[in-house]
Amino acid sequence: MSETKIHVYFVPGLAAGKEIFKNIRLPEDRFSVHYLDWIIPEKKEPIAAYARRMAEFVTEPQAILAGVSFGGVVAQEMAPFLNLRKLIIISSVKATSEMPFRLKFARKTGLYRLIPTRLMLSSDDLTKFAIGPRSKKRLQLYQAFLNIRDHRYLNWAIRNMVCWNRKTPDEDVVHIHGDSDIIFPIKHIENCRIVEGGTHIMLLDKGSKVSRKIIEAIND
Repeated sequence: MSETKIHVYFVPGLAAGKEIFKNIRLPEDRFSVHYLDWIIPEKKEPIAAYARRMAEFVTEPQAILAGVSFGGVVAQEMAPFLNLRKLIIISSVKATSEMPFRLKFARKTGLYRLIPTRLMLSSDDLTKFAIGPRSKKRLQLYQAFLNIRDHRYLNWAIRNMVCWNRKTPDEDVVHIHGDSDIIFPIKHIENCRIVEGGTHIMLLDKGSKVSRKIIEAIND
């Protein structure tokens, strides 16, 4: 019966929709899966206030919350407002210490404010920002899933990703990360479960491996 299942809520990556999880498979007899949609932020809304609003969509107690990339950051901000069974982040960071130099530099200099989000609404430009200028095949694979084009959301999300100010990682967070992630390089990441060959889009091209890591994390 459904009440005996473990409820898992997924938060997608920056500008992505629920379709990004199409290759993630959890046994239907054990898990009930829910996908959260991004909401449009209020003007100058702090990330904690936004996270509180997002947390209202997690209606089951003792659920699993899993966030990807920027969704992992938001999931960590949502956690204090929820009674979670477990918090999982994928291809993300747990604190500013895990961010790459380029994001720290963008924060220090304020260069992120110069990103023309109104002009980034084409798939190619948005994809390159989200996953980096890698292979054309990977860009094409990912761009179909970037469906949040609202410039208010993009401005807010980019600012809050670059300027996220968590100094101390939450030791209870389960972190799943690819060793070939160029957005958040593995050399900066501590205490994670490694997916060999996993890139920043490993949800799509290594879905079975990531699925197994998620199930292992829930079972632990």
